Amino acid sequence: MSDKKDKDKDGARKKKGGPIVLIGVVVATLALGGGGVYALFAMHILGGPQVIVHEDNKPKLIRKGEEDPYAPVAKEGGEGEGGGKEVDGEGGSEYRTIYYSFSDDFTSNLKDSDRLIQASIAASTRRDYRVVLWMKKHELAIRSALLTVLADTPDTDVESTQGKQRLQQRMTAAINKVLSDTEGFGGVDAVYFKQFIVQ
Repeated sequence: MSDKKDKDKDGARKKKGGPIVLIGVVVATLALGGGGVYALFAMHILGGPQVIVHEDNKPKLIRKGEEDPYAPVAKEGGEGEGGGKEVDGEGGSEYRTIYYSFSDDFTSNLKDSDRLIQASIAASTRRDYRVVLWMKKHELAIRSALLTVLADTPDTDVESTQGKQRLQQRMTAAINKVLSDTEGFGGVDAVYFKQFIVQ
């Protein structure tokens, strides 16, 4: 009888240990399988979210002597204006500056005044030539924004150097806003008066 009791105890132990071991094996298998599936998703072998890397496509600062990939191709006989090769100075800013002159003058009334202002304007950038191309492309919208700035300028701003500098800063901001709204990036560093007449 004691043999039978011992066998029954061993059988009971086997029955109790059997399901526990079986559950452990199932859990371990699921964990390993789940980890494997996660790894396949992470390595983009099985679907999963695609990671999209956005390249920084904004106009870049161009150092003196560096080639601008967006600049127009030079005509035969030279690169710069007048047919001569462009030469950068060794001092000053490490970046080259290019200028864009707006084709027509700007004429507007001054704020709360009967006086008129007429200005010929140019803008500069140290970034690649795309900024100039965008100014050409959006010249109509830029002209409208600059005329609004001029119409909002009080008499006192056109009579002092500091007032003219504030006007130039507001015009630079207006151009950059148009370019940012239309192209996603401004890039204009400054506005210059080629001609400035107040009547």
